[in-house]
Amino acid sequence: MSEPARQVFPVASLREYFRDSVHGALLKQHVAVNEQTEQYVVNVLTLFARSEALFEHGSEGVQLKPLALMLCEALEAPAGARRNRLLQRLGDVSLFLAGFFAPGFAAKLIDIDYHIAMGGRAYGTLADSSARGSGRVLAAVFAELAQKFQPLVDALNEVSECAHRHSDRDILRLYELWLKTGSARCYGLLQRLGVEPTRAGGVAFAH
Repeated sequence: MSEPARQVFPVASLREYFRDSVHGALLKQHVAVNEQTEQYVVNVLTLFARSEALFEHGSEGVQLKPLALMLCEALEAPAGARRNRLLQRLGDVSLFLAGFFAPGFAAKLIDIDYHIAMGGRAYGTLADSSARGSGRVLAAVFAELAQKFQPLVDALNEVSECAHRHSDRDILRLYELWLKTGSARCYGLLQRLGVEPTRAGGVAFAH
């Protein structure tokens, strides 16, 4: 690793860093969301920057609870505040993982499209239930998170890879992600690498 790549740049406020990074990424990816939704995403990133907020203590030690288990717990909980909290955590964890760990899913059985589907549905269900209860203020935020989950993941991918310079070695993974998610960001990166992706048989290389 080169010396510049090893440098660590301190920031005065993690929340402010994420606020500026997320806002810039949303602009770059042409993703328009309400100010409350943008702030919610910033809060999620700030929270999960602390590992103890993301991981849970289980019978096998500290671990990340599988999304399927989170969903089961939410569905089995009585309708109300507890179910909403469980659905919110499912959506938040899915958004964070899909936004910051997409490249790492390549060697796993469960890929980024699974996290996008789970998170989007969790937020959508939460929006419906919140609209009928006392949390109506957040209902619009959850609805927008559900509707724009994939574009928001693209924006968070931009934040997480801000120091990464894509090369030809990334083409296959970018193409795979584009096929699975329809990511506009992956499509744009492929084009910048001289590739015109198609869904009917591969890629065409620009000359």
